[in-house]
Amino acid sequence: MATINSNFLKLQKSYLFSTIAQKVSAFKANNPDAQLIRLGIGDVTRPLAPAVIEALHKAVDEQASADTFRGYGPEQGYEFLRQAIIDGDFTPRGINIDLDEVFINDGAKSDTGNFVDILGTDNTICVTDPIYPVYIDTNVMAGRAGNFEEGAWDRIAYSPCNAENNFIPALPTTPVDLIYLCYPNNPTGTTLSRTELKRWVDYALANDAIILYDAAYEAYIQDEETPHSIYEIEGARACAVEFHSFSKTAGFTGLRCGYTIVPKEVTAKAKDGSRVSLNPLWNRRQCTKFNGTPYIVQRAAEAIYSEAGKRQVRETIDYYMTNARLMREALTATGLQVFGGENAPYIWFKTPAGVSSWEFFESLLHEAHIVSTPGAGFGPAGEGYIRLTAFGRREDCEEAMRRLKTWMQQS
Repeated sequence: MATINSNFLKLQKSYLFSTIAQKVSAFKANNPDAQLIRLGIGDVTRPLAPAVIEALHKAVDEQASADTFRGYGPEQGYEFLRQAIIDGDFTPRGINIDLDEVFINDGAKSDTGNFVDILGTDNTICVTDPIYPVYIDTNVMAGRAGNFEEGAWDRIAYSPCNAENNFIPALPTTPVDLIYLCYPNNPTGTTLSRTELKRWVDYALANDAIILYDAAYEAYIQDEETPHSIYEIEGARACAVEFHSFSKTAGFTGLRCGYTIVPKEVTAKAKDGSRVSLNPLWNRRQCTKFNGTPYIVQRAAEAIYSEAGKRQVRETIDYYMTNARLMREALTATGLQVFGGENAPYIWFKTPAGVSSWEFFESLLHEAHIVSTPGAGFGPAGEGYIRLTAFGRREDCEEAMRRLKTWMQQS
């Protein structure tokens, strides 16, 4: 008889954003005339940059000729894109990355979830809290999380981030092997200073831990002193793997493309005590389980690094960050305690005293017709907070703030 991976039965009944979608669908079914404004799931609304569209068309045309047709590509990604990434994202910041340390993917979500394939199930996990649910759920699937008790997993070390500690996570108080950091942070929209990030790198080096660093929103950083990559910190090449995405940077939520950096210096211990580099292991995993990102998509991603592409992508980022500023100002004016929205396209705010995240979500949906994301869905420390995304259309963001202000005045 076939059996299942019983760890899947430990997962909470639904992925956070699936639950939200179900609640929104039910509301729409009962209120078909309601004009919803969706500021919950962080999907983009601006069209792809003209340089990207041009590259897509050109790459599609190449597929029509035997001389330029491309079939299977390298699982690690084409050299033209990997080199563009090095030249565009790392060399200008004084970071040395080798070509074979860059792996093209179909979005950061896949690689952040799949990377633990090459790591032992006996590793202990540390996460900042609140946190992007994929980090937790994929470790539940692999059997590293333990049991879900009183709102938390008993084998995972949580480092709470909230208004009381200025959203600066404390270092683990018990030994951990794998550390998940996401900065700029999803969901809180906050960042870590160079000094704070160095504390984590120093901890990892001293305790033989590995940092899995999600930099999906680094392009939104406005503060010149805030690091864009963990590799700006001395020693990080020996202890950190970094994940990037073009989804929010360049609107690739539909095209699907990103990349992962796996320095050859990052190692983990084998059962015989020897040290094993993660780079060739990840390469082996990808060659077995991943067929590569489509050629036409990689050509589109390459165009992001052209002069025209960089300018056009920056214009889109500025559009979303203007949304974030307008929303932050409007929410602050209502008397809410607001965070984020300065170096990231997410707004994170406290619910009124005594109102839970899901209660506020339901009220906002049913009474103001605004879709948000309840902070409790991101972890125990997210209770009492709400996340809004600035990826909406300008007029929707402005209308949502008008509705929210009116609703709160009437409540």
